Amino acid sequence: MTAYFPPPDNGLAVIHVDNEIIVVDKPAGLLSVPGRGEGMDDCLASRVQARFPDALIAHRLDMSTSGLLVLARGAEMHRQLSRFFRERQIDKRYVAVVHGLMADDSGEVELPLICDWPNRPRQKVDFEIGKPSLTRFRVVSRDPAAHTTRVELEPVTGRSHQLRVHMASLGHPILGDDLYGGEATALADRLLLHAMDLGLFHPLTAAAIQFHSDAPF
Repeated sequence: MTAYFPPPDNGLAVIHVDNEIIVVDKPAGLLSVPGRGEGMDDCLASRVQARFPDALIAHRLDMSTSGLLVLARGAEMHRQLSRFFRERQIDKRYVAVVHGLMADDSGEVELPLICDWPNRPRQKVDFEIGKPSLTRFRVVSRDPAAHTTRVELEPVTGRSHQLRVHMASLGHPILGDDLYGGEATALADRLLLHAMDLGLFHPLTAAAIQFHSDAPF
């Protein structure tokens, strides 16, 4: 098992809080929920619950991914948020820096994904038993000198490691990706993937609300 060294707890980056939901900015390197095994208890959920005991996590970000994450306050709000995610009523957009110069300015990646069980937590493309997975992408900028592309990613489905596997499958792995990056793994000291935009209907008022977090890279 890889050793877990979470970032120091210097206080929560709370983007929004009310009586129903909490939106926080998760740092890279911190688990969303407790991991399995000794020394894996420190996570975003436990840090939020230390300040807001009624907080319940409704979705997750990979440990290596930074950015916006919404938590529910109480069981009823958790049921509603979970339904929003299940029914794809929440808009999520990420920004990433990938290896190479992407040829297309925008497009979609539709490749079915399943856990690569002998090599878990890795995921893999499997056209026989993989679950349908769709990612939309839009190029933000290209850096010919660094041979990289900054790209905005929209996961229409929410499979584990979906954005990471889909980008790698295009031949443009995300920089710093220690699972799928290949030679791009060593090109950054962290995974250059950040959940920057989150849009949803407030579970109590039904008002449309939007949150944004600038990428730290």
